Amino acid sequence: MSAVSEIIMYSTDWCGYCQRARNLLERKGATYREIKIDEDIKQREEMMQRSGRRTVPQIFIGERHVGGYDDLAALDRAGELDKLLAQLPK
Repeated sequence: MSAVSEIIMYSTDWCGYCQRARNLLERKGATYREIKIDEDIKQREEMMQRSGRRTVPQIFIGERHVGGYDDLAALDRAGELDKLLAQLPK
């Protein structure tokens, strides 16, 4: 897995916060890889190990664990999200 150069979002289909995170990333034109933890229990375990959290979404930009949707939105409001996205290879 090449986590260094990509956005990874652990999510479920039914999560409203996951949909908000998808919408925000798409508005930014960001490409992300979505891992649906409701489809594979091993992926849920991986998410919990990587993030230390049990809730979705859990978002990683490169090696940085951003957190959930509220954390992602706070980064955007602070102007930091664009800076993180700009560091990723195109």
